[in-house]
Amino acid sequence: MTGKSLELRRRALLCAGGALAAGLARPALAQSAAKLRMVIFAAPSLGAFLPPIIKAQGLDGKNGLDIEFVERTPDAYATEFNTGEFDLGGSAAPLTIGVADMRGVEASYLLNLFDYWGAVVTSNPAVQSVKDLEGRDLAAARGTTNYTMFLWFARHMGADPAKFSVVNTTTPGLVTYAMADRADGVQLWEPAYTILKSRKPGIRALDLKIAEHWKAFAGSTQIPYLGVAAQRAWLAKNAALVPALTGTYRDAAAWLRQNPDAGAKLISPRGDADEQKAVADLVRANDRLGLNIRPAGEIRAELQAVYRVGLELGYFQHMPSDATIYAGPA
Repeated sequence: MTGKSLELRRRALLCAGGALAAGLARPALAQSAAKLRMVIFAAPSLGAFLPPIIKAQGLDGKNGLDIEFVERTPDAYATEFNTGEFDLGGSAAPLTIGVADMRGVEASYLLNLFDYWGAVVTSNPAVQSVKDLEGRDLAAARGTTNYTMFLWFARHMGADPAKFSVVNTTTPGLVTYAMADRADGVQLWEPAYTILKSRKPGIRALDLKIAEHWKAFAGSTQIPYLGVAAQRAWLAKNAALVPALTGTYRDAAAWLRQNPDAGAKLISPRGDADEQKAVADLVRANDRLGLNIRPAGEIRAELQAVYRVGLELGYFQHMPSDATIYAGPA
């Protein structure tokens, strides 16, 4: 075989080897992103606020994850997360984690996404305070933590929630009730409140004095409200993924703050221009939105204050276990 023939053969073998190596590398790269499946509340809800941004901007992939977000109603969310159908919950609340702990569900609050804010809106001129709702219809999503926290604030406002005539509805149904004046009051939160105000500017919100009552009770202005939780059995095997999950949500929050107008279109894709502008303004102000990404271990005292609310309301027989507040690297 001539030298030229040997050289040609060597190049052919190198090309073949390179092609084989590339073929082997492609599946490895495709499998590098950890696939996660997370249940969240259906929109409009805070749990559905950041997921469309994460997916549209590919922020999970940038953090080495591939997250599938699955929407559920609040009641279905609680059932399917607590039974272990989902390892991860992206509409988790400290109170629901505490209730689950009382029932033997081993789950931990990983990180906080939003602080608490809630409201009661009304068009009834006879309703000027929360106490005025006694003996009247109040539309609410009773299965949500926001409603449960509202009950605590209502008591501190001097009202007796047992005297409210509560009409239970889904989270999306709250705006419908308020638009149609089908109840004397509607208890809701963001982003439903902003969406409602964009469509019905004249509706009033009752003053719950949230910051005042919470500061007196907890000595803090932060009320951890909604975040991400995980089954502890999943954490035992996948704790290394928690920093990537936290990073994904932090990146989404940072992108949203920098791009509120573009973010509003992702959060409220079916909304008109006025509604999307209202959502963008909500993000800019962040007073009612309460976007606040914090690892659970950094806000243990505040989370335990929320647990004390659960004790006061009779949701807990005792304080939830320390393991409900994740203390690992985040």
